[in-house]
Amino acid sequence: MGGWAEHIGRRPRAILGRAWDADWYMLIAEHGYGRVLNWPGAVQSDLAFFPLYPALVRGLSALVPDVTSGTLGLLVSWSAALVAAGGIYAVGERLYGRRAATLLVLLWGLLPHSVVLTMAYTEPLLTAFAAWTLYALLTRRWLWAGGLAVLAGLSRPNGIAVVAAVLWVVGYEIVRGGARGRTLPERSGNPGTPSTPGTLGTPGNTAESGRPGNRRDPRLWAAAALAPAGWCGYVLWVGFRTGDPLGGYFAVQRGWTSTFDFGAGSARVVRDIVLRPAVLPLTTALLVVLAAVVLFVLFVLGRPPAALLVYTAVLVLITVGGSGFFESKPRFLLPAFPLLLPLALALTKARPRSAIVVIAALAGLSFGYGTYLLTLSPIAL
Repeated sequence: MGGWAEHIGRRPRAILGRAWDADWYMLIAEHGYGRVLNWPGAVQSDLAFFPLYPALVRGLSALVPDVTSGTLGLLVSWSAALVAAGGIYAVGERLYGRRAATLLVLLWGLLPHSVVLTMAYTEPLLTAFAAWTLYALLTRRWLWAGGLAVLAGLSRPNGIAVVAAVLWVVGYEIVRGGARGRTLPERSGNPGTPSTPGTLGTPGNTAESGRPGNRRDPRLWAAAALAPAGWCGYVLWVGFRTGDPLGGYFAVQRGWTSTFDFGAGSARVVRDIVLRPAVLPLTTALLVVLAAVVLFVLFVLGRPPAALLVYTAVLVLITVGGSGFFESKPRFLLPAFPLLLPLALALTKARPRSAIVVIAALAGLSFGYGTYLLTLSPIAL
């Protein structure tokens, strides 16, 4: 990508660090919120962008003021991508073993739109927090799950999926603990039966203890209180800043022509793609979204842990049901790494040569298409 960018007279670091949404984030890091662009039919406010990523860049800028914000943004994104890969591996290894975990990370890193993981975008940051939150839920580390969900909620709008997963699992633990406490005596010294791997309605494949959570455990309640604080806090802050506490943030999103309409807007775009000539990024986005829906069905049929199911379901619902920026939907799905579990498990059963061919083909596709998106695509990523 770098060589081709130089060939066409563009600087690779500028493409990765200041293109499209990256430039909005860097301007927030440099000058704070307050930028508004008016276009025919759209009013684009930087309040649509969640604050954690630019805050990290701004904090690093205070430590190393001689380094440009774009470079620091790339440092944050690349570091987050590595942390995300570690979290994805941890989740996969805990549920299905090392081979499946390794393949899961490879598949995630070789998606057609995985070039976003090298840009000054927030998908790596959200994925990192999401993966380790899910791991914390699987291992019943409630305070870690709640705290990481706060950070996920400050990273991106679809960080609400992480919040939903924490609230579902913690809520289940509280309800289950109360119900069991009324009907079964507490037996000291017995850790209980481990949770069944992949059973819906349980926090996941946990080996430490299958005993229901104690509804009086303050860690459960603290996690439930913490989890939505980041996402709700920013949405309310935008609301108060715009004069509409409950609806202000969503009005900002409408200014970007981004709304949740249960897929009506997406259906119109799909109709246009099918009936009229469409640019390659739109056609590819349609294929990726369709593949994601198929993978979600396979994922559900595999009876995953509830934490992964709720998280992935909310991400897919937001992506498919949202209107606006259809070409960006594959990017919005990057944090939905559990969708790749059916493929990873299938590759564990394949012959090594077949698995190598699939991985190599994906690597070639990801490399070539990523270069096209950053240097030749007629529309924003």
